[in-house]
Amino acid sequence: MANIIITSDSTTDLSAELKERYNIKTIPLGVNLGDKTYFDGVDVTPDDIYEYHRKTGELPKTTAANLGDLIDFFKPLVDEGNKVIHFSISGEMSSTFNNSRMAAEEVGNVYAIDSRNLSTGAGLLVIAAAEMAKKGMEAEEIVKEIENLIPKVDASFVIDNLEYLHKGGRCSAVAMLGANLLKLKPCIEVKNGSMGVGKKYRGKFGDVLKTYVAERIGDGSDIDLDRVFVTHAGCDMDIVNAVVEDVKKAAPFKEVFLTRAGCTISSHCGADTLGVLFIRKNNI
Repeated sequence: MANIIITSDSTTDLSAELKERYNIKTIPLGVNLGDKTYFDGVDVTPDDIYEYHRKTGELPKTTAANLGDLIDFFKPLVDEGNKVIHFSISGEMSSTFNNSRMAAEEVGNVYAIDSRNLSTGAGLLVIAAAEMAKKGMEAEEIVKEIENLIPKVDASFVIDNLEYLHKGGRCSAVAMLGANLLKLKPCIEVKNGSMGVGKKYRGKFGDVLKTYVAERIGDGSDIDLDRVFVTHAGCDMDIVNAVVEDVKKAAPFKEVFLTRAGCTISSHCGADTLGVLFIRKNNI
């Protein structure tokens, strides 16, 4: 039986510890700062993006992993006798999945999966696949199980400041002005592979997040309690740690993972963004 390697692009926002624990290989997406291209998590960090924005007033542009780079990424793994299951950021948000699909066809023994998600929403699927591989499941079985899990991923973020969304063309100036005047904090939800606005909270960021956690998790009866992610893009750590404690109190999760969002989420949403992400027992 061929060994199975789980891979993803860098948008899954898994920590170095989790990638080592599950032997996850990642390929970085590009980040353009001015006329220079960097690679997410390799030679550019979210803090570099915030500093660039502070100095220039401009946002970076993220670029998809291209076909040639993906072929070069997959081929050595397959040549070693492995089968590869690869996860990409939602095809609705980037051409990375389509490039991955073409690279998979070119190389062979690669299963390209459109996560229909981003950040640790996709990361949840990556870890689930790694757990299945550890149990000895065949690649085809894992892909089928993952396809059943994709519509159960509950991924959302609350954003404290809409400046990045506005500058990225995802929020009108009028909406931003109104939200800032009213101290509204929108919840961005991932549904059907795309980001949309859910509930709009009002108040201080820390207070809003406490309400958000309580409402999102509820009584926990419809949630797979194996794991949950608290993922932030550079928030005050007192606020982050308070959210982690609230999540632990809200439901008896076996593992609560705290992760910092990579360059893709950070480029689109800005530093004061935090989400709680998990898998439900039923389709959303």
